[in-house]
Amino acid sequence: MTDATLSERLAEWGASLTSDSLPASMREKTEDVLTDVVGLCLAARRTDYVACVIEAAERGNHVAIGHGERLSGADAALVNGTAAHGEDFDDTFEGGPVHSGAVIVPAVLAAAERSGLPGERILLGMAAGLEIMCRLGLVAPKAIHKAGFHPTAVLGALAAAFAVGVAEGANANGLRNALGIAGSMASGIIEYLGDGSWTKRMHAGWAAQSGLRAAAIGGAGFVGPRAVLEGKHGFFKAFAPSIEPFYDKLTDGLGKRWRAETITFKPYPCGTMVQPYIDCARRLRTDGVPLSGIARIRCMTSEGYVHRLWEPLELKRNPPSGYAAKFSIPFGIALGLVRGEAGLADFSDEAIRDESLLAISRLVTYEIDPDDPYPDRFTGHVRVEMRDGKVFEARQGHIRGGVEEPLSRSDIEAKFLANARYGGVPDGEALLRLCPGLLNGRDAARRVAGLSVTR
Repeated sequence: MTDATLSERLAEWGASLTSDSLPASMREKTEDVLTDVVGLCLAARRTDYVACVIEAAERGNHVAIGHGERLSGADAALVNGTAAHGEDFDDTFEGGPVHSGAVIVPAVLAAAERSGLPGERILLGMAAGLEIMCRLGLVAPKAIHKAGFHPTAVLGALAAAFAVGVAEGANANGLRNALGIAGSMASGIIEYLGDGSWTKRMHAGWAAQSGLRAAAIGGAGFVGPRAVLEGKHGFFKAFAPSIEPFYDKLTDGLGKRWRAETITFKPYPCGTMVQPYIDCARRLRTDGVPLSGIARIRCMTSEGYVHRLWEPLELKRNPPSGYAAKFSIPFGIALGLVRGEAGLADFSDEAIRDESLLAISRLVTYEIDPDDPYPDRFTGHVRVEMRDGKVFEARQGHIRGGVEEPLSRSDIEAKFLANARYGGVPDGEALLRLCPGLLNGRDAARRVAGLSVTR
């Protein structure tokens, strides 16, 4: 098909996938992503924002992970995606900062219950969706954020539609239509950065439920635009108008090189690019940097971080909410230097009133490094300058949990159990053992039902 559009080429690939298409490494990555997402849903199960979404949801027969309530399929995807992304502890991707698991896993689990899918189809749909979302993240680096949109939200609708379609065995026409339809469902602005409000939390869930609906509508024969991605009025023209997209990133090596194998699992529950700065600050604390006598903390940073994680600087130094603190490099550095940790309880409304943290956060400033490799790599740099002239400095050229310093399977399982404890789940071990089983066997609905937890 020499004149095939991008969505048609992706659809042909998706429709041809079989369980033999997945290398063992991608199977393992998909299992790890599923485990991580379920644990994150458990961690957020008692939060006020999840309670709001459940209260507004329609009841049905689908599982909200960690809850006894049964919801409609779309609302289960919305709740699970919101919970998985709500604490910003979910996976990310160096090369294009998208959070794939919190979108793809909830969408495919809802489809699994809707269609009674066997484990192999669940695995295939999740793997395909993770791959497409990562590849979409490479097409227009920095430009979606620059336009004021959240890449996870807008790219997620497309990837979720693709994942559900593959899981349900849609043909190429159905997949192409699903992508075309999802382009008109994509949404998610980044104004939450201005006041720490909650909308980012729901972006992954909204994308998941949009993809679930788009796959169903496309599968029923509703026609979406063929050139939804590259057309004159297409997706990237709308969401990334400042750049000429790298469309080749979508299809080069597709099915041979799995980009999703490099998905990163976060060690801290906060913004992706804050993480290496926390590591640097913790290292300086371990090296004995005194908190008294600091004159200034200066950091080199990427220009691409500034409008989300550095500015307005006074707001970032004094976050208005615990959630806003997750997107503040100054506050993350303060946590690393003062507390030596940055866990779920450290990004709280109580923490942002801790004067020992704020005193350090208010000393942090930045300079732009024109040679910073973002978005290919996420780096950190902290330089502590003392009033007596001494200088302490730390650098990190990658995000921990990624390709250069991955978390092991045991690390991911330990994170799961810690998240379950945080969410008040007494038997996290049983749920941990259940996760790989979702990707094997035939009775998917029964296995997914096991993720319910009665309050």
